[in-house]
Amino acid sequence: MNVPDTEKQMGIELYCSSVAGIGGELRQKPEDFIVKEITNREENETGKYLIVEVTKKNWDTNHLMRDISRKLGISQKRISFAGTKDKRAVTTQKISIYDMTKEAIDSFYMKDVELKVIGRSNKAVELGDLYGNEFTITIRNIDHSAQNLERILADVTKDINDFGGVPNFFGIQRFGAVRPITHLIGEQILKGDFENAALLYIAKSFPDEHEETKNARNHVWETRDFVEGLKIFPLRLRYERAMMHHLVEHPGDFAGSFGVLSKNISKMFVHAYQSYIFNKIICQRIRDNIPLSSAVPGDIVCFKNKEGLPDTKKLQMVDDENVDGMNNLVKRKRAFVTAPLVGYKSDFASGIPGTIEANIFESVDIPVENFKIKAVPELSSKGLRREILLQCEPVFEIEDDELNHEKNKVTLNFALPKGSYATTVLREYMKVEPLKMS
Repeated sequence: MNVPDTEKQMGIELYCSSVAGIGGELRQKPEDFIVKEITNREENETGKYLIVEVTKKNWDTNHLMRDISRKLGISQKRISFAGTKDKRAVTTQKISIYDMTKEAIDSFYMKDVELKVIGRSNKAVELGDLYGNEFTITIRNIDHSAQNLERILADVTKDINDFGGVPNFFGIQRFGAVRPITHLIGEQILKGDFENAALLYIAKSFPDEHEETKNARNHVWETRDFVEGLKIFPLRLRYERAMMHHLVEHPGDFAGSFGVLSKNISKMFVHAYQSYIFNKIICQRIRDNIPLSSAVPGDIVCFKNKEGLPDTKKLQMVDDENVDGMNNLVKRKRAFVTAPLVGYKSDFASGIPGTIEANIFESVDIPVENFKIKAVPELSSKGLRREILLQCEPVFEIEDDELNHEKNKVTLNFALPKGSYATTVLREYMKVEPLKMS
């Protein structure tokens, strides 16, 4: 099966299933993509942090936290959360707010946002404070009959089961579906070219953007005129405008322009480039017929933590002597085969897996020490390992599509561990352009 060019740009170069997909589209309305955080926290009745359950519709997580802080009249630094959630979706997650009263939340109102106080704690909600996410996702505008859909869904599921699961690719959200550019910005940062990195973020246009946006970006791309850019850029492009404001006030300080972005946003560029390399390593492993569902000598595995999730701080090299024992643990889901998210302190595999990792990393031509970024130290990354296989068991429901005449829809229910992407599962069933999943 041919993979769309947009996915290839993200390092996703193949499918693990050989069956043609069902097609269709995601997110024709926000309610088609429902995400609920599976938390690993228990709250109390006392503590300096108010713990609030947030249900949002069609809101970017970072934008929402900023607007909540403004409405409450507090610094955004007093609000924290476990992970960002999809924008065009209905999502539910916990946040913590330092030194906040229940009464202030009870009287809070914002369109398409519901805040529900669920307790207090002396520990803030932090990144990673979750097991995973539950998804209820509707694929619409499908041409196949219900009978054909049942057959295709069953055939793809069989392929996935035979493969051992789904490759744990980083999905399109990591890179941007309309502008798959995040990793390219990270690449320039790692090369020390902050000018090109800033210009890519501010001014590189893509075909599927609004015409007004494309024209504004193209003008700045061609002229480097940030004063004019502030006049013509749509107000909704607030991050690009913030960077241009900085460059008008501090000409030539391209590294400093990234400092006006929130920490979560500024870090995503290097993280996206790490994700791109990770995706390419998995693809090469599959091409070389090295399994994802079992270890070979040279692999590095991590072990299950008390929540049953991969603990990438507990690593062990696989060799000829322990490979059978390790694969017994992998089969019982007590150990997981990993690949690197490359950083300046990365652990690399040896043997055949190590050769694959080294060849992919050599091909991108960025020394590992470049992940320690002297110009903007907070963007540096030590690196870590990540499990390479994703296992889940979707439950399907096929119905008439009330939004699209004479078409069908499929609703899937499944859960994934934290850090995994629903689109990596959906792409195997749909096999469509990434924009139809965005």
